[in-house]
Amino acid sequence: MAMIAAMLALGLLLGFVGAGGAGLMITVMTVGFDVPVHTALGTALASMVFTTLSGSVSHFREGNVRRRLGLALGLCGALGAFAGARVSATVPPAALTPITAAVMLLSALLIYLRVFHPDLPLLHHRCNLGRGARFWGLTACTGVGNGFLSGACGVGATPFIQLTLLIVFDVPLYQTVGTTMLVILPIAALGSLGFLSTGHLDPLLLAQVLAGQTVGAYIGAKGTRLAPPWLLKGAMVTLPALGGAILLLAR
Repeated sequence: MAMIAAMLALGLLLGFVGAGGAGLMITVMTVGFDVPVHTALGTALASMVFTTLSGSVSHFREGNVRRRLGLALGLCGALGAFAGARVSATVPPAALTPITAAVMLLSALLIYLRVFHPDLPLLHHRCNLGRGARFWGLTACTGVGNGFLSGACGVGATPFIQLTLLIVFDVPLYQTVGTTMLVILPIAALGSLGFLSTGHLDPLLLAQVLAGQTVGAYIGAKGTRLAPPWLLKGAMVTLPALGGAILLLAR
């Protein structure tokens, strides 16, 4: 019941903010409940399959999904995620925890740059890829790279995927949000299978996480439009940064 209550509270935050979910889940499970870091990573990825599925369907209905690009990046990312999960299983917990924390802090930095400094030249650079070999080559490289990062560290890699769509593929902002959901879905699915194949996915723990998080996220999302923009932006940066910092300090 304590785990369900904690995930309910976390779900309220994540539904409100919409970012930093997997990283915060890992922090709560490892620091608050002494769940082994490998199991926490696998559980976080598996829970994302359910949360991104509903989000993908909703964005698809709103016309916010680049289906061809999203599926291509997602399928390449799924291969990278499975490989990343297998590699992660061989990394000692003492090394994996700070690596995961560092990825979370980098994620917070990228979100900060995106929401507070959108005029940076890097965020306005655009690549003319066309639809030929260069397009498919970059799709494969960026998809596998983002997927490997997600699988190895158990995080959704949302900021990295969003910047890939914005900068490399010149996707408009609203479609970037929706397409990211589609990209994460196969990454989370195959990444969690990778952890399952190494014995690092606990079905009972996953059920507890989903029981609390699903309800909390639904309620928390109701308050998003009631909050001022500065509060949402600050929370988007603070939550993953806080999770990463706690992981580092609690080692």
